[in-house]
Amino acid sequence: MSSRLYKRRLEDVQRQLNQARESLNVLQEQVLVWNDALEDSRIRALVSETPLQAHEYDDLSRHVAVANAEMRRRAEEVRELVEARDELLRDWTPDDDRG
Repeated sequence: MSSRLYKRRLEDVQRQLNQARESLNVLQEQVLVWNDALEDSRIRALVSETPLQAHEYDDLSRHVAVANAEMRRRAEEVRELVEARDELLRDWTPDDDRG
Protein backbone atom coordinates (compact mmCIF):
# COMPACT_ATOMS: atom_id res chain seq x y z
CA MET A 1 0.00 0.00 0.00
CA SER A 2 1.35 3.43 -0.83
CA SER A 3 2.30 5.92 1.85
CA ARG A 4 -0.53 8.17 0.71
CA LEU A 5 -3.10 5.40 1.16
CA TYR A 6 -1.70 4.50 4.59
CA LYS A 7 -1.91 8.14 5.60
CA ARG A 8 -5.49 8.47 4.36
CA ARG A 9 -6.54 5.23 6.08
CA LEU A 10 -4.82 6.32 9.28
CA GLU A 11 -6.62 9.67 9.19
CA ASP A 12 -9.96 7.89 8.67
CA VAL A 13 -9.36 5.49 11.55
CA GLN A 14 -8.26 8.32 13.83
CA ARG A 15 -11.39 10.34 12.96
CA GLN A 16 -13.58 7.30 13.68
CA LEU A 17 -11.71 6.71 16.93
CA ASN A 18 -12.24 10.29 18.07
CA GLN A 19 -15.94 10.05 17.29
CA ALA A 20 -16.27 6.69 19.04
CA ARG A 21 -14.48 7.98 22.14
CA GLU A 22 -16.69 11.07 22.27
CA SER A 23 -19.80 8.95 21.87
CA LEU A 24 -18.62 6.61 24.63
CA ASN A 25 -17.86 9.53 26.96
CA VAL A 26 -21.31 11.03 26.44
CA LEU A 27 -22.98 7.69 27.11
CA GLN A 28 -20.87 7.14 30.23
CA GLU A 29 -22.03 10.50 31.61
CA GLN A 30 -25.65 9.63 30.84
CA VAL A 31 -25.35 6.23 32.49
CA LEU A 32 -23.99 7.86 35.65
CA VAL A 33 -27.09 10.05 35.82
CA TRP A 34 -29.39 7.12 35.06
CA ASN A 35 -27.74 4.99 37.74
CA ASP A 36 -28.47 7.74 40.29
CA ALA A 37 -32.05 7.92 39.08
CA LEU A 38 -32.29 4.12 39.25
CA GLU A 39 -31.16 4.12 42.88
CA ASP A 40 -33.71 6.82 43.72
CA SER A 41 -36.41 4.85 41.94
CA ARG A 42 -35.43 1.67 43.79
CA ILE A 43 -35.74 3.43 47.14
CA ARG A 44 -39.11 4.95 46.19
CA ALA A 45 -40.35 1.52 45.11
CA LEU A 46 -39.25 -0.02 48.41
CA VAL A 47 -40.74 2.74 50.54
CA SER A 48 -44.02 3.16 48.73
CA GLU A 49 -44.59 -0.52 47.94
CA THR A 50 -46.96 0.47 45.12
CA PRO A 51 -47.22 -1.31 41.79
CA LEU A 52 -46.69 1.99 39.96
CA GLN A 53 -43.37 2.68 41.67
CA ALA A 54 -42.26 -0.91 41.12
CA HIS A 55 -43.19 -0.63 37.45
CA GLU A 56 -41.25 2.65 37.10
CA TYR A 57 -38.21 1.02 38.71
CA ASP A 58 -38.47 -2.00 36.39
CA ASP A 59 -38.71 0.24 33.32
CA LEU A 60 -35.74 2.34 34.35
CA SER A 61 -33.79 -0.80 35.26
CA ARG A 62 -34.29 -2.20 31.76
CA HIS A 63 -33.31 1.15 30.25
CA VAL A 64 -30.08 1.23 32.27
CA ALA A 65 -29.30 -2.39 31.34
CA VAL A 66 -29.64 -1.54 27.64
CA ALA A 67 -27.47 1.56 28.11
CA ASN A 68 -24.81 -0.51 29.87
CA ALA A 69 -24.82 -3.04 27.03
CA GLU A 70 -24.44 -0.20 24.51
CA MET A 71 -21.61 1.24 26.58
CA ARG A 72 -19.80 -2.11 26.43
CA ARG A 73 -20.36 -2.25 22.66
CA ARG A 74 -18.94 1.24 22.21
CA ALA A 75 -15.96 0.46 24.43
CA GLU A 76 -15.25 -2.59 22.26
CA GLU A 77 -15.52 -0.41 19.15
CA VAL A 78 -12.95 1.99 20.63
CA ARG A 79 -10.64 -0.93 21.44
CA GLU A 80 -10.90 -2.28 17.88
CA LEU A 81 -10.21 1.14 16.37
CA VAL A 82 -7.16 1.59 18.60
CA GLU A 83 -5.88 -1.79 17.43
CA ALA A 84 -6.51 -0.87 13.78
CA ARG A 85 -4.72 2.46 14.23
CA ASP A 86 -1.77 0.85 15.98
CA GLU A 87 -1.47 -1.77 13.24
CA LEU A 88 -1.47 0.92 10.57
CA LEU A 89 1.19 2.85 12.45
CA ARG A 90 3.35 -0.27 12.78
CA ASP A 91 3.09 -1.10 9.08
CA TRP A 92 3.31 2.41 7.64
CA THR A 93 6.62 3.71 6.40
CA PRO A 94 6.20 7.35 5.31
CA ASP A 95 8.68 6.85 2.45
CA ASP A 96 6.85 3.84 0.88
CA ASP A 97 6.13 5.77 -2.34
CA ARG A 98 9.77 6.19 -3.28
CA GLY A 99 11.35 3.52 -5.31
